[in-house]
Amino acid sequence: MNHRLLSKVSITTAFVMIVCCVVMSSTPAPAQLPDSSNLSHERGCSNRTLSGDYGFASQGVLLNVPGVPPGTPFRSVGVAHFDGKGSLTWVEHTVVGGVPLNTGWTPATGTYSVNRDCTGTAVVFTPNSPVALDLAFVVVRQGNEVHTVLDANAITTVFTKVD
Repeated sequence: MNHRLLSKVSITTAFVMIVCCVVMSSTPAPAQLPDSSNLSHERGCSNRTLSGDYGFASQGVLLNVPGVPPGTPFRSVGVAHFDGKGSLTWVEHTVVGGVPLNTGWTPATGTYSVNRDCTGTAVVFTPNSPVALDLAFVVVRQGNEVHTVLDANAITTVFTKVD
């Protein structure tokens, strides 16, 4: 009788373990915030991640520009070229308060640095600004898109790789 009870317990235990394994394997893992050290290892961005031509559109409001009322609307479009080594050039057409700053396209130059975790910074010099543009950015979609914010103003830009 003990042998028969032991067999039933063993079969029941085995059945419960199998059911638990099936349930656990079909249940999604709980969401976890990524560890930044793991992100940098998995993604491995660098200056080389940004290479080639990117169309861009900027929009927002100017907050800290001498001679311009705070809250003045800002729009700009253009094409930027990232060289994969930390230098960039672009042409822009910029409109402030509904008025184009220049006719046609204005060239600009700058430098950028991409961190291993796909964040980065850029400094751009354009005749359309009395000060250098300090940008913080994040690289997404395997380097096909870049999202930026301009320090000291409420302006964002999305760069999209030109195919």
